[in-house]
Amino acid sequence: MLKQTFFFVIFLLLFSDSSQAPRDDIPGSRALDNFPLIDGHNDLPFNLYTILQNKIYNFSFDADLSEDPLFGSNCSSCFTDLVRARQGKLGAQFWVAYVSCNPVNYNTTVSRSVEQVDVIRRLIAKYPNDLEFVTTADGIVDAFKEGKIASMIGLEGGHSIDSKMSLLRQYYDMGVRYMTLTHSCNLPWADASPVDDTAPVVNLTEFGKKIVLEMNRLGMMVDLSHVSHGVMVEAIETSKAPVIFSHSSAYSVYAHHRNVQDDVLEKVRENDGVVMVNFYSAFIGQGNVTIDDVVKHINHIANVSGVNHVGIGSDYDGVSSVPKGLEDVSKYPDLFDLLKSSNPDVWTIENLEKLAGRNLHRVFKAVEAVRDQLRAELPDENIIPPEDLENGEEDPGEEDPGEENPGEENPGEENPGEGDGDPQPPEGGSGGAVRVFAHVLSAVVLAAVIISL
Repeated sequence: MLKQTFFFVIFLLLFSDSSQAPRDDIPGSRALDNFPLIDGHNDLPFNLYTILQNKIYNFSFDADLSEDPLFGSNCSSCFTDLVRARQGKLGAQFWVAYVSCNPVNYNTTVSRSVEQVDVIRRLIAKYPNDLEFVTTADGIVDAFKEGKIASMIGLEGGHSIDSKMSLLRQYYDMGVRYMTLTHSCNLPWADASPVDDTAPVVNLTEFGKKIVLEMNRLGMMVDLSHVSHGVMVEAIETSKAPVIFSHSSAYSVYAHHRNVQDDVLEKVRENDGVVMVNFYSAFIGQGNVTIDDVVKHINHIANVSGVNHVGIGSDYDGVSSVPKGLEDVSKYPDLFDLLKSSNPDVWTIENLEKLAGRNLHRVFKAVEAVRDQLRAELPDENIIPPEDLENGEEDPGEEDPGEENPGEENPGEENPGEGDGDPQPPEGGSGGAVRVFAHVLSAVVLAAVIISL
C-alpha cells in the first residue's frame, strides 16, 4: 500500500502539476492587478489650459470623453478620462506641468508653470474618490490599495525655474517630484535633444550639475527625456541618485534624437535608473506604427538595460498621434497581454510588474533614500554665472501645435532601426524550464523521504 501511494504521489507531482507550470493562460495584464501601473508622463493639464484656460468646474473628467465636442474626436491630442483610465487599469500617473520654452514667453514662464501645478492639484482634489495626491513612493502603493489612481506632478522643462535654485525648491514644496532638465529649447546651462542633429552648445555646465545635485538633496527625480545625448551622459555621471527618462524610447529601434542611445541605456543600468517608453508615433517608427513597434522598443531596452530598468511613459495628451492598438489610456492591458503572449519566458507576471511600476517605484524610493542621506546639507545658494547667461535660451523653432506638447518634435529624416524582436532573458527572468526543474527536484526529495519511511 505504501509503494502504491508513493508512485501515485510521484505521478501527480511530475505530470499533473508540471503540465500547468508555465501558466501561459494567465494574461499579462494580470500584473496590473498586482502592482500599480505608473505612467511617467501625461499632458492632460496642457489640454486643460489650451481648451479650457484651466477653468475645470464644468470639466467632466469622470465621463467618457471620447465623443465630447471639446475633448473627443475634434481634439487630436486628447486620449484621457477617468472612465478609460479605469478600463486601462491605470494605477498611478505623473500629471505634467508644461509651458512653452519659447523665449518669447519668458516673462510669463514661471507664473504659467505655477498655474499648471495649481490646475493639477485642483483636478486631483475635484475627484477624491478616484484620484489621490501623492508625493512619496509609498504613497503610490497606499493609494492603489485604496482603489485610487495615485497622482503625482512632474515639471517638464528647466526653463520653468528661470535658472534659480530657489524656484526649484519652491516647486518641490508645491509637490513636484521630478523635473525634466530641458524641453526642446537649449537653456543657459543645458542642451536640448535637437542639438544631437547638429552640434552640442554647452552640454551640462557646472551650474547645471549643481542643479542636478540640488535635486538629489531635495529628493526630486532627475528626468532626462528631452535633453541632448551629452547632457544625458553628464547628468548620470553627476547624479548621486538614480535618474529617470519619463517619456523616451530606444534610438537603436528608431533613430530620433528624442530616443535613448545604447551607451546611455548601459549607463542607466549602472545608475539603477529607468527608461519609460513613449507612445508618440513619430518617436516609435515610420509609416503605420502599431503596438508591435512599441513592443520592439520595450524589448530593446530590456535587452540592453535589463528588465529592471524599463517602464511606461505614454505621453498621452501631449502628442497628436499614437500607434494603432494604443489609441488611448484604456489600452495598457493590451500591451501587457501582447508582451506576455509573444515572449512568456521573459515577460513573466513578475517582470511585467517591474515594467508596470515596480521599477519606477524602486527609483523613487532610492531618490528618497539619497535625500535622507543628504539631510544635513544646506540648500544650494549658488546663482547662475554671467558666462552661462551669455549662452542664452535658444528656440529651435519647433513649437507648431499638434505634435508633442504642442508639437515641438519633428519626426526627422532618419531611417528607423530594424529592432531586435524578442529580447534574450534579461535580469530577473524566470522561464518555464526553471520552474519544471524545481518541480522535479521537489518530487525527488519527497520520494527520498517516503522511501526512508
